[in-house]
Amino acid sequence: MAIERIYLDWNATAPLLGCARDAMIEALSLPGNPSSVHAEGRSARTLVEQARRDVGALVGASSATVTFTASATEAANHLLSPVYRMGRSAISIGRLYVSAIEHPAIRAGGRFAADRVSEIAVKSSGVIDLDALAAHLAEHDTTSGLPLVALMLVNNETGIVQPITEAAAIVHKHGGLLVVDAVQAAGRLPVSIDALGADFLIISAHKIGGPKGIGAVIARGETLMPEPLVRGGGQEKGHRAGTENVAASAGFGAAARLMADGLEARNAAIAARRDRLEAAMAQHAPDLLIYGRSEQRVANTSFFHLPGLKAETGQIAFDLEGVALSAGAACSSGKVGASHVLTAMGEDAATGALRLSLGPSTTDAEVDRAIEVFAKVAGRRKLSGQAA
Repeated sequence: MAIERIYLDWNATAPLLGCARDAMIEALSLPGNPSSVHAEGRSARTLVEQARRDVGALVGASSATVTFTASATEAANHLLSPVYRMGRSAISIGRLYVSAIEHPAIRAGGRFAADRVSEIAVKSSGVIDLDALAAHLAEHDTTSGLPLVALMLVNNETGIVQPITEAAAIVHKHGGLLVVDAVQAAGRLPVSIDALGADFLIISAHKIGGPKGIGAVIARGETLMPEPLVRGGGQEKGHRAGTENVAASAGFGAAARLMADGLEARNAAIAARRDRLEAAMAQHAPDLLIYGRSEQRVANTSFFHLPGLKAETGQIAFDLEGVALSAGAACSSGKVGASHVLTAMGEDAATGALRLSLGPSTTDAEVDRAIEVFAKVAGRRKLSGQAA
């Protein structure tokens, strides 16, 4: 008899919402190009612009400031640019500053040469070191151009919420620009680009139940933007060329519209299940180490290390028992390697850690089953003499 699968890897990707699927199917039936002026083209344009409004509303922004991209990674490469423009005037960016726990899409530096990227340390708690950020910016060579800082709002491995509002004040005090990776935050936390003080946000459809293959850049205003990464036609106000993906945009908008509602109640239910899961795991394995438990985290994430168990071994063991989870972050074609997040926190990353991430449709029965599987995996570890 086949094992019933339980999906607890929502931080890697969220299952496609029914409303997003329906919106995409409707959009796929439209023949028009959104740039065409005839009725068919206008119908397609209407769907794209409705999606733009819904995505902007999710983060408290105007639709006019939303640029659709093919992914959050493309959005990062778009924003991490040494040249910005305000109208026809070029604005030079002298150096990029990123924290040591950023997603690889940010840590890669975008369009900056490696020697023009500086890393900001984090504390052992997994929280960005704001004093280190301030020190770096105080030493910035202003003759080279403005400083550009890229930080994540929620870490994709630990789930820790970062002090972005405080970071924004530091960045702007030193005349810099702030790009915020809100991929793991949108739909899980109340997000407002103005309240955060961010100049730009990055979000992704497939993290909130929309389709894979579409992301968005959200700007604080309409005048300052980076030089285009993708050039060609005048789509997306000239910021991102290429015929718009109407179906993916419609799915993104539908997911954003749904996730904007009932956030507080949804988080409370998810947090209760996550906390019950962690409490039970700690009972079965008193030596369990849960990272970020003492810090503010998003409601759905648990990142933990079971001494004596390698992350890849644990991931396979859970998978064989029908539970899908991650060994770290799913961002490098399935490759399991040492967690740069744990390394940045000063932890031993050699054996890695496992990440369980829940979603709105995760049930109590699924949590119960996950606890059973954890107990079995932890028991095998002890029986095999692997426990420390």
